[in-house]
Amino acid sequence: MLLYEHPLSSYAQKVKIALREKGVPFEAELPESFGTGRTDGPFAAANPRAEVPVLVDGEVAIFESTVILEYVEERWPEPPLLPRDPAARAFARMTEEVCDTQYEAVNWGFGEILWFRRATGALADHLRGQAAAQTRVLQDWLARRLGDAPWFGGAGFGWADAAVAPLLNRSVHYGLGPPPGSPLALWHARLRERPSVAATFAEFDAAAERMAQAADLYTTGGRRREYRDHRLEWMVKSGGVEVVLAGLRDGNIRFPWPDAD
Repeated sequence: MLLYEHPLSSYAQKVKIALREKGVPFEAELPESFGTGRTDGPFAAANPRAEVPVLVDGEVAIFESTVILEYVEERWPEPPLLPRDPAARAFARMTEEVCDTQYEAVNWGFGEILWFRRATGALADHLRGQAAAQTRVLQDWLARRLGDAPWFGGAGFGWADAAVAPLLNRSVHYGLGPPPGSPLALWHARLRERPSVAATFAEFDAAAERMAQAADLYTTGGRRREYRDHRLEWMVKSGGVEVVLAGLRDGNIRFPWPDAD
């Protein structure tokens, strides 16, 4: 079992947590061509988008994190991550959808400023402020969904918890975590005690420490950050359209496959 991934990817972390919860052994590999947009090699053959994660199970190669989660749930049904009740399943999937789209985009945008220095001065301050404000809105929404339950799925850890975990943890890493002692903060503390999550977060922490050294690769063109869908929307609506234009001029951002001629 091979998982193409990057330890900082929230999408890859979600999959790793699910595999570890089910006790499925796998080998994690950071593709050599990750971030280059190259279309050659086994990684691009497995996923023409050249995005992580990609799960390779024998002759089967699966990309898109939600599709991977669904495959994992069906291939290894025990212990189940999705509840049996249809309404509870929809609740979990909606929670995941918001995390994969709006929440991931806010975290990604904050990282563009913190790690990749896409903006400085007043613009950087403005974008950080936008990210902080939007993070509070998203965390309030999640707190209401969690309520007084120990887990998003109720009494037991499940699909929604695996989906929320990487996003909220990154906010904590950025200093934008929920208020201490709040139900969401207590959920995060419980979360970190699970072996599946602890191992995944340890890999995130180790990779985050190396980001300062890697940042220059993404601003000089050696690697190019992918500006796509909700990420691009976040940068534009939050006042960072000049960041996008500068990336286009400097050739250090990219857009998803297929490439334009």
